[in-house]
Amino acid sequence: MSDAEERPLGETEEDGETEMEEEEDPNYYAEVESMQQESKEDDTVAWRDSQEEGEEKETKEEAVREETVEKAGAAQEEVAAEVQEETTVKPQDVTESVVSLERLTLTDPQSVMSETSPKTHGGGESKHSLLSELSSSLSSQLEFLDLELTSSKEQQMSSPESQSSGELGDDTDHVPQDELGQERRDLEPEKGETRQENRVSYLTEETKEVQPEAGIPKDSLVSTTTEDILFQKDESASVCPLTMTWSFGWNSSLPVYYIRDANQRVLLYASAHTAVIYDVFKNSQHHLQGHPNVISCFCISEDRRWIATADKGPNCLIIIWDSFTGIPVHTMFDSCPEGNGIRAIAISRDAKYLATISDAEIQKVSIWRWTLAVETPACTLDLPKEYGFQNYLTFNPTNNKELVSNSKTQAIYYLWYEEGDILTHSAPLLTEKTFNKLVGKFSQSVFHLNLTQMLSATMEGKLVVWDVDRPPPSAPTSLGLPYIRPCKLVHLQKESITVLTTVDSYIVTGDAKGHIKFYDHTLSIIHWYSHFKLSSIRSLSFSKTPATPPTENSNYPPDCTLKGDPFVIRNLVIGTSDATVYHLTTDGTKLEKLLVEPKDAICAISCHPYQPLIAIGSFCGMIKVWDYERKKYLFSRVFEKGLGVQSLTYNPEGALLGAGFTEGTVYILDAMSLENEIPEPFKYSTTSVTHISFSHDSQYMATADVSFTVAVYKVKVKRGQRVWEYLARLRSHRKSIRSLLFGVHLDSSEPRLLSLGRDRRLIEYSLLKSYRDHLEVLDIHRTDQGSYPTCMIWYPPLVKERFLLISNSSYKVKLFNSTTKMCRKTLLGPVYGSPIEQIQILPVKMTVELQKRYLVFINTDKVGLQILPIDGNPHKTSAIICHPNGVAGLALAYDGHYAFTAGGPDRSVLQWEINLRSTPAK
Repeated sequence: MSDAEERPLGETEEDGETEMEEEEDPNYYAEVESMQQESKEDDTVAWRDSQEEGEEKETKEEAVREETVEKAGAAQEEVAAEVQEETTVKPQDVTESVVSLERLTLTDPQSVMSETSPKTHGGGESKHSLLSELSSSLSSQLEFLDLELTSSKEQQMSSPESQSSGELGDDTDHVPQDELGQERRDLEPEKGETRQENRVSYLTEETKEVQPEAGIPKDSLVSTTTEDILFQKDESASVCPLTMTWSFGWNSSLPVYYIRDANQRVLLYASAHTAVIYDVFKNSQHHLQGHPNVISCFCISEDRRWIATADKGPNCLIIIWDSFTGIPVHTMFDSCPEGNGIRAIAISRDAKYLATISDAEIQKVSIWRWTLAVETPACTLDLPKEYGFQNYLTFNPTNNKELVSNSKTQAIYYLWYEEGDILTHSAPLLTEKTFNKLVGKFSQSVFHLNLTQMLSATMEGKLVVWDVDRPPPSAPTSLGLPYIRPCKLVHLQKESITVLTTVDSYIVTGDAKGHIKFYDHTLSIIHWYSHFKLSSIRSLSFSKTPATPPTENSNYPPDCTLKGDPFVIRNLVIGTSDATVYHLTTDGTKLEKLLVEPKDAICAISCHPYQPLIAIGSFCGMIKVWDYERKKYLFSRVFEKGLGVQSLTYNPEGALLGAGFTEGTVYILDAMSLENEIPEPFKYSTTSVTHISFSHDSQYMATADVSFTVAVYKVKVKRGQRVWEYLARLRSHRKSIRSLLFGVHLDSSEPRLLSLGRDRRLIEYSLLKSYRDHLEVLDIHRTDQGSYPTCMIWYPPLVKERFLLISNSSYKVKLFNSTTKMCRKTLLGPVYGSPIEQIQILPVKMTVELQKRYLVFINTDKVGLQILPIDGNPHKTSAIICHPNGVAGLALAYDGHYAFTAGGPDRSVLQWEINLRSTPAK
């Protein structure tokens, strides 16, 4: 009698680890025979009964087994013999084999069969059941690897040599679990029945836990989200060295949309190449980043769910975003290959279709089935040059196959035949002779509420009414095309109409005087808001939620009818030309300022030396100071007309703020109030002041202007008070001054002043030898031969020798000895499409950080971070696009946690969080 027949059930309940230990101890089986003799005899009787019942089947199965063993080869028979001698396996040990299947090599099915053959010699039925269980377990394991399994019984029982690992015993996938369990129970002795059932149950539960992770897909976040998830998401730690966290300013040339109301007040606007979703109540921003160029136009669906943004420039993109999650759901690459981007965009009321107008010389109108994730438009139409540049586009709210667009001189009606993807248009020429009156230039066009007419607003305060003649729906295209014809010119008001839209049952206009007027379908005025004294209206966006009906507690204003009924209208957001955004609560007529930002280019920014404050200066004459940690506006000052802020710098003490203006004036302001610190500003220059710098002890201030001149101002004590006085100025360069830098002499605490120009001259001035109207030059050195320098900075003391770091137009950085001005080393600098424009060393607060320093730089359109010391390794730098139209300024927070970039003409300042943990991997 074999060991497998004599071994009791209780001795085979251990896991794989115990089984291996038993194999290593040959004396173990002798002890089992002496201690469990009675139990072995009972088990043997039960086993022989099962053998007799399946005698006929045993013969067939034994033949198959013998054939399999013969094909396994002599070497495998020897291994199988050893396993037979050392291993005692009973039918209930099938579970142990299933558990150990994870150790099997899927590429060697012969070894699987050879190991199982000696374990299944106790009877034909037991051998068949064992093979079935092994095949079932192996099949479940292979399913996790996404392998294709075959379920044919013939393939399972064929020779292992002709079977792949994926074909091994898959028949049990189609056998109910109850049948498999019954086969196991038929082969098990009563003594171990309970424990075996527990083990099978454990395996079944384990399989159920693992399978959903690989087989059941998770629901899409876009399809399951709610409106609140955008600002509830837990922002994990960024893996990027630079991450945008806030945007100061917005593009007031584009509209601002009201996308959330009720308990929220959420706005959508554009800032440089980023669309910003701003929650007013939470003072939180979410940024939709992905465009390589400045956003030129964008729109939002009627339900405020889908946002479409487009840019203008090389490799332009159209991106559709989910406003609930901020996820881009579809991107159209190279949407306008012949042109320079997208000039106008609109989305249909049902959000199924998107329409765009390119910005090429020959404009192209395209309609996109964006929900099908296509890369090409459904239909296109080229517009003649005579139509002018179409800059406004909208769908018919009641028919998504109709559109209207206009330029300053031409309005165009479109009809899309979806069956043949044909886009037809009608554009009648409108002149002064049409109505024998001055029409004016078009601003915006919409479809009339009566569905049979169109309206076009003009800068003369008039409305052109167009009749739309449509062919019958059943008529073929060849019998006639739709067309429009001008039928009426209505002089609504004196002011230029800048915005034209519809809401509920009203036609709404916004004009250059800041007035908002509401008309009914007959163009009779119903109500207007004219007492707010706003600047020119740029956009009107109404709440998605309809206005609440009037009650006893309501305070709606009366309308202009004889009845004087309450004028009930939705709340709205107003965007004006001076970059101010208002919210109007119609119940009670409450106007609130939400955003007040610079309306012109921003080139001047400076961070306070020891407080989380940033000063932002614009060409419109505004200086604003923000707390950049709390994202809170603190105070501002607007200078008289004609004074544009070109440069700003805090002094090292943080008490003063130097400001240089576009017409050459220099102000010294109190840092906390922006009031003048000097009786009269300095007016020694007639050109824009581009650089301002203070000495380390705040005793000197130097400026540089566009006319290549350096001016120095000095503090003197008069009557016990510190007074700033003009010292001297010198036209020391022949080309533009790139950097103006104060330092400290190595052998004393006296300040030193250096300037670097595009004329390749590095000039140091002697402040001690300078006097009134005479600025002494100490030495002049040439920095380059062919290239020109772009900026310079004091290199941190990572070694004993002190250096000046100078970058040039050939992507090189040079280290000059700070005393002798000798070039000590030339290395490759950051290479990101354009030379470095500005450099600053990242500040540190702890002494242990002094030996690991970082450098922040900007070039034409990017901001980047580099690990010091500079050694020419390109993998120690990282950069990201910040302002595609050009970076105008760079500033760093006093603690080194943030970098700020000014975008110049895009009227924005971006705040970047610096993550130094990700830099070692670069």
